[in-house]
Amino acid sequence: MSKKLAFIGMGVMGYPMAGHLQQAGYDVCVYNRTASKAEAWCDQHGGRAASTPAAAALDAEVVFVCVGNDDDVRSVVYGEEGVLANMQPGSILIDHTTASADLARELGAACEKQGVEFLDAPVSGGQAGAENAKLTIMMGGSADTVAKVQPMLDVMSHHSGLQGPVGSGQLAKMVNQICIAGVLSGLSEGLAFGKRAGLDPEALVAAISKGSAGSWQMENRSHTMWQGEYDFGFAVDWMRKDLNIAMQEARKNGATLPVTAVIDQLYAEVQALGGERWDTSSLMARLVKFH
Repeated sequence: MSKKLAFIGMGVMGYPMAGHLQQAGYDVCVYNRTASKAEAWCDQHGGRAASTPAAAALDAEVVFVCVGNDDDVRSVVYGEEGVLANMQPGSILIDHTTASADLARELGAACEKQGVEFLDAPVSGGQAGAENAKLTIMMGGSADTVAKVQPMLDVMSHHSGLQGPVGSGQLAKMVNQICIAGVLSGLSEGLAFGKRAGLDPEALVAAISKGSAGSWQMENRSHTMWQGEYDFGFAVDWMRKDLNIAMQEARKNGATLPVTAVIDQLYAEVQALGGERWDTSSLMARLVKFH
């Protein structure tokens, strides 16, 4: 493997992820739809910026994509200006976007026709995880492909694991989001109950976080939730997108997601309160009014 990489998408996740790769010694060329973000990345990290995804992918042996949704992925992968236009046989495309398993299988087939290897590799850990290189990466594809890029994945994450064939990474991310939504719903109701009961938040969380109710969300979000502060990266709009992907998949595979469906509607209520860009712990805003 050479050290020439491309990274498409300079959002709150892609920007630091690409930065870790550049700092690790790889030669990274970036592309972002808003060019000023790519230019800012170059000012901070060095590296290069390209005017199109295809230009960024030219001569790159590994191309990383981290954008918004299925359509965003298609817009930077296909066509004359998409990355596949310049990817050579033997190169690797890695999609870190949280998207559908159907898209992953579609991309896998398109890459196979071109002799390009593919991994669907959504991430968990949020903006803080991306900035601190503490992401979890869930992958679908082949073990041989994973082995080729493992050193790069290690630069951005503290855990990466192959879940199965192409599409399995996205399916694992759906499980991740279903579980997070359930935890946040329960945590919101518990904290709102505790607040109305007049409990001290420090003593309360110190006690229950060390028992079976403990979670990452409790450790990292309970204090800000108690104060009605919801500005920590992963937006409600994005969570609703992810939950709807999971519910669409459930309709195909026969799984039932009654709690997830309810929580999705609770997030719709948060959106109606003006919380589209609040982080996902803002479920508590429905239960406790701070202003």
